[in-house]
This record gives sequence, structure tokens and C-alpha cells, in this order.
Amino acid sequence: MPTSRLEAFSDGVFAIAITILIFDIKAPTNTQHLLPALLALWPSYLGYVLSFLLIGLLWVNHHVMFEHIIKADRLLMFVNTVLLLVVAFVPFATSVLAATFRNGDGENIAVALYGVTLTAAGLLFNAIWSHADRGGLFDDGVTAHGIRRMTKRILFGPAMYAIGAVIGFFLPVVGVVVYALLILFYWLPIPQRDRNGVRIGSR
Repeated sequence: MPTSRLEAFSDGVFAIAITILIFDIKAPTNTQHLLPALLALWPSYLGYVLSFLLIGLLWVNHHVMFEHIIKADRLLMFVNTVLLLVVAFVPFATSVLAATFRNGDGENIAVALYGVTLTAAGLLFNAIWSHADRGGLFDDGVTAHGIRRMTKRILFGPAMYAIGAVIGFFLPVVGVVVYALLILFYWLPIPQRDRNGVRIGSR
């Protein structure tokens, strides 16, 4: 079956999840000392920016994958649904992360939870890509070299997020820095090469 409805439904979930993030930032009720009250919300600002970029990144990568995946079967639709389940969980993990840094307690568990969420999303992206490869769901323009290169890039993410989760359990601030750097790394354009391996641009 075509992927149009799957993509439309996915776009809706991404849009809702990324919008819900702002709900965790509550306006101060005491405006007598407004500036200190606003500054005290820095964990919520950090979580908002980090997760907004993350969900945006997931959406972009999902879009890139489905530029090449032109057919969907029942298993691919199921795995994609599980991916959306994880995406919808990101606002909760973000809220927990921000709350622990505001309260100064439980940061290690929250950072590890956030990392496990990112790892799960990365593994599900890999599962979609691998199934599309095995099931012949790609368009004719996808080469074996392109599949291998994308597979390596997709696998790198969950491996590093898992490492970040372990580091974050013991050093929460370092774990958050690892996540932030990985998200920025994945926002970098992917170099495009012709069939002879010559770089022809990026996307």
C-alpha cells in the first residue's frame, strides 16, 4: 500500500508532541520578583529547546526515510506506530528531566530515562529502515551503497544515546551534554555522493 496516510498520521503525532512541550513551562504566579522567577525556570527552558530540536530532528529523518520508502506493509506500519508511541512519550521524559533539575534530586534517573527514550527511537528508526530493505519497499533509485551508508548513520545514534544514558546515570550533566551534541550532530546535512563516490553536495 502507499505510504501517504502513514506519513500524514505520523506528521500529526510529531506536530502534537512538539507542541505539548511548551505546556511544561508554567508562567510564574508571583510577579513581584519576576526576573528571578523566570531565571529559575531554566531547566524547563533547557528541556524545551533540547526536546523541540529532538522531535524536529526525528520528523526530518522520518521525512527523509519516507522519501525513499514508497510502499508500506502491515509490519512497517506497526513498527512506525511504536516509533510514534515513543515520540509521544518524549514530552513526559522532558518534564521529568526538567523537574529533577529544578528540585535537585533524581537527576541521574531522569537523564537515564531520557537517554533510554532516545535510544528506543533510534532503534525503531533502524528497524523501519532494515525492514524496508528486506521487504523491497524502497524506490528504484536507492542503491545498496546508499542503504549501507544510511544504516551505519542510523545505528550510530542509538549506540551513542545508550552510552549517554549510562554516563548520565552517573554524571547527569555530562549525559545531557552528550545528548545535546548528538542532536546537533544529526542536524548536520548528509553528504551526497554519486555512484563513483564523488561528493556532489548535501541534504
